[in-house]
Amino acid sequence: MTDGGRTGTAAPGAVGAAVAAGGMSVELPLWRAISFFRVLALCYALLRYFDSYLEFLHPVAGWIYLGALTLWTLASTRAFSGPQRCTWYVLATDLTLAVTGIVMSGMVDDPARIGHGAPTLPTIWAAGTVLGFAGRGGWRWAAAAGSVIGVANILGHGGATGDNVHNIVLLMVAGCAIGYVIELARASEATLTRALQVEAATRERERLSRDIHDGVLQVLALVQRRGTEAPAGGADLGELGRLAGEQERALRALMSGGPLPGRREPEEPQDLRALLAPYADERVTVSAPGTPVPLPARAAGELAAAVGAAVDNVRRHAGPAARAWILVEDEPEAVTVSIRDDGPGFAPGRLGEAERAGRLGVSQSIRGRLLDLGGTAELYSAPGEGVEVELRVPRTAVGAPARLP
Repeated sequence: MTDGGRTGTAAPGAVGAAVAAGGMSVELPLWRAISFFRVLALCYALLRYFDSYLEFLHPVAGWIYLGALTLWTLASTRAFSGPQRCTWYVLATDLTLAVTGIVMSGMVDDPARIGHGAPTLPTIWAAGTVLGFAGRGGWRWAAAAGSVIGVANILGHGGATGDNVHNIVLLMVAGCAIGYVIELARASEATLTRALQVEAATRERERLSRDIHDGVLQVLALVQRRGTEAPAGGADLGELGRLAGEQERALRALMSGGPLPGRREPEEPQDLRALLAPYADERVTVSAPGTPVPLPARAAGELAAAVGAAVDNVRRHAGPAARAWILVEDEPEAVTVSIRDDGPGFAPGRLGEAERAGRLGVSQSIRGRLLDLGGTAELYSAPGEGVEVELRVPRTAVGAPARLP
């Protein structure tokens, strides 16, 4: 009786390669299953031989082989923990031991027992070798290893009997099926990895768009306004040059992947009130709780930047006489900031038209920031009724600390 007859349960659906995204691997459960199977198969082989070793012609030789098999299985358990450690050298050694045990079975056992379908010395342990080849190289290598074991069974243990052929077929089918599923899983995970990379690149482009909108485009708008309003030769060229220089350095930092000049990323929680206070002036009123409103530094900075984009929209589009009110609400589950103005408002569909025209103030500088934080940004407006922007950041989504007393 050959070794492969009951290998279908060796790797119960655990397939695939390591997934880079998130650090999770769906291949590791497969290798753990193979490693566990090899140990269980070794115990089964030892029990079967202990139960019948007196019936062998040369039982001492069988014990010597099983001792070597035990040492190798224990020594290679760590190697079978993943494809990086399970090298071709390890698999070749594993295959050599399996074939040796099968051939030895025909030499140390009673021919009458072999004729009646007696198991080989390694029994189903050899199936672990086929599974190792399937995990390392796919269905083709599993088929090759299964063929070698099958030939060893036919030539060294009883010939092409019905039991041998039946078990060899089962071994080949199980090994090839598992190897094929592994290849499909690895291809799927490669596609997923590429999709995640594209998504990351898209999010980075959106972040750059927000920074450029909040800096470069606003400076250009300032240049346009001052150039239109100032009399000939009266523009403050020095101030405009300074602002242009700051934006040039900011662009260089963005292109090199470094932090923006003057922008720090403190690790300690920040009080949102302190970040929103500079927006208050004769046209903008800021109302906040009397106690600190702590948020993680990144969340507080992004939320404050979104508020700044909303306030800038009021100053640019609501008219010179429009006023705005900023209200901060510190709730146990979330922090909500509302920005309301008494300007002319806008008609439905206006935001979509602005986004299609390349004006990304709302879609990127406001909604994009809140989406990155796991929050929401809602805009309400109608002609003649002003605009209200509601920004909500869940504390659980950004890992914010509990409210300070």
